[in-house]
Amino acid sequence: MNLLFSNDTRGEYPRSWYAATATPLAPFAPLQGETRADVCIVGGGYTGLSAALHLAEMGADVVLLEAHRVGFGASGRNGGQLGSGQRQDQVTLEKMVGQDAARHLWDLGEDAKALVRGLIARHGIDCYIRDGIAWAASRPADVADLHSYAEHLQKRYGHDKVTPLDRDAFHALCPSPDYVGGMLDMGAAHLHPLRLALGLADAAARAGARLYERSHVHDIRHGPKVTIRTDAGHVVADQVILAANGYLGGLDRQVTARVMPINNYVVATEPLGEDAARVLTQDVAVADSRFVVNYFRLSHDRRLIFGGGETYGYRFPADIAALVRRPMTKVFPHLRDVRVDYAWGGTLAITLRRMPYLARVRPNILSASGYSGHGVGNAIQAGKLLAEATRGASTGFDAFNAIPHGRFPGGGLLRTPILKLAMSWFAMRDRLGV
Repeated sequence: MNLLFSNDTRGEYPRSWYAATATPLAPFAPLQGETRADVCIVGGGYTGLSAALHLAEMGADVVLLEAHRVGFGASGRNGGQLGSGQRQDQVTLEKMVGQDAARHLWDLGEDAKALVRGLIARHGIDCYIRDGIAWAASRPADVADLHSYAEHLQKRYGHDKVTPLDRDAFHALCPSPDYVGGMLDMGAAHLHPLRLALGLADAAARAGARLYERSHVHDIRHGPKVTIRTDAGHVVADQVILAANGYLGGLDRQVTARVMPINNYVVATEPLGEDAARVLTQDVAVADSRFVVNYFRLSHDRRLIFGGGETYGYRFPADIAALVRRPMTKVFPHLRDVRVDYAWGGTLAITLRRMPYLARVRPNILSASGYSGHGVGNAIQAGKLLAEATRGASTGFDAFNAIPHGRFPGGGLLRTPILKLAMSWFAMRDRLGV
């Protein structure tokens, strides 16, 4: 079974609040027949669109193939949080790769935020970007960890935009009885993810990239020239960028052994009006310290956009709203009876180390995926790094490529059941407060 076609109508965006509040681009035609390119990109999310834009601006002849519509996957469905640093915290990275490499990864994370902000400004992308992400803790021990981490970022990395919050300060920001403190990072941001993806696609097309939608890649034939086949045509290219993330399927075994697709879910409530102040008193986003992270923010029309809950198979649950309502009402009990106007799922991808997997899988094939929930900045930056690597400049690419990534245990048949058991165990610990 292919995740590309398991849960969605071919060539259509899911019924999400994001799709309802974005103006879609005119459809790009499917690929027909043969075409040639310097670089062929597989996947029209943040990674592929960023790579296409940067390559076109470098003067390369670039073709992008998207099975559905640009921004169709996780890039157009996620929580819209542009976080600082990497998915792993800096203390963990210092132990994983050493102080110098951890510092480089921190700097790359800051560069990623600057890149996204710069692209939004340069191309006039109206995606409601706002400063601020708060990290919330449900247990006193997690508060202590977050406060210690805030101090670590201030002292070792000079990140002066992060503030520790005690119980009273956090409740002044987010009056949830579930949280007992946390920290606020005003160097991070939140935004409308699908509007951002569409803006990048428009910019790439205007720069000269050739974008093809409804062009499902089902076969890649390797060699000095690579042939990328779709249902109705094929591309012959000097180099290939794999940018399909959780939707890559079996196109490359090296990547799929190290990158696991998982499903995450989001709802948008009815507009809350004055009751929005009982959710957030500032226009910031929130992510909590649970293993299965809850994340939320208020939309520009005062809805609660709340993400929570994961599944690990091919199919989304029949009642996504009910799945997400459980963690939502734990965080905000007073919203137990609020109407949910939109509920949708999306497929992202994780790695064992929860760091992006950037690799040269063949001499003329590059790949980036496995953003593990930190993809707004990581994926757009990865697209730029991949574009640069095809042109011979690979410093940033090499920094991510140097991170050791293990294979998921169990191989193709057993890795999903094994992952489900492990994830369920940690989720149960969350529920028990362990």
